[in-house]
Amino acid sequence: MLERFAALTTAHVADACVRAGVPVRTVSLTAVVGERVAGRVLPAQHVGSVDVFLEAFESAAAGDVLVVDNGGRRDEACVGDLVALEAAAAGIAGIVIWGLHRDTVDITAIGMPVFSLGALPTGPLRLDPQPDDALSKATIGEWTVTRDDVVLADEDGAIFVPADRVEDLFGLAESIRDTEHRQADEIRAGRSLREQVRFAEFLTARAADPSLTFRQHLRAVRGAIEE
Repeated sequence: MLERFAALTTAHVADACVRAGVPVRTVSLTAVVGERVAGRVLPAQHVGSVDVFLEAFESAAAGDVLVVDNGGRRDEACVGDLVALEAAAAGIAGIVIWGLHRDTVDITAIGMPVFSLGALPTGPLRLDPQPDDALSKATIGEWTVTRDDVVLADEDGAIFVPADRVEDLFGLAESIRDTEHRQADEIRAGRSLREQVRFAEFLTARAADPSLTFRQHLRAVRGAIEE
């Protein structure tokens, strides 16, 4: 999966979701280490202790991505170097955190791909009760994800897609990528995007039919750049 995703971006996959009618579940995250990661979601709800991560690793499969739900908290870091090191030893492909990390220098040295909302020296100063579903789902932003989902992350953030739709979405994303690359090459060669998508025709047609949208026009001329 990571090899195929290497030639795509999360933006391509997001556009593919729009075209396929799949909910676009994206969040803005920063890459701490590594440029991208792809794998099945291994959810874990953090409540103040690393034991939830260690328990998640007990049932992990090689290539899973630990997806940490820390409620987007900005007052504590929930993942540090020991968790990253243990994750690597367990065959985890990367860590995606809806919260903060710490030990940036050590995590960088480990080389485990990590995406988070940022860094903070302070670790957890609390210990809350662990929910019964702490290892079966995670809430990231406005989205709830499970082991039936795949997470893809790169420099633009992360996107979650149903595992059973990955192949279809990758195919659509590759088509969108190829179209955009052709359009970019033509712009560099001197043929404007307006010319490529026959924008003047769109303006004329919209004047005659105000209900016509640009996306409808793009589909008609096979120049989809927005989806």
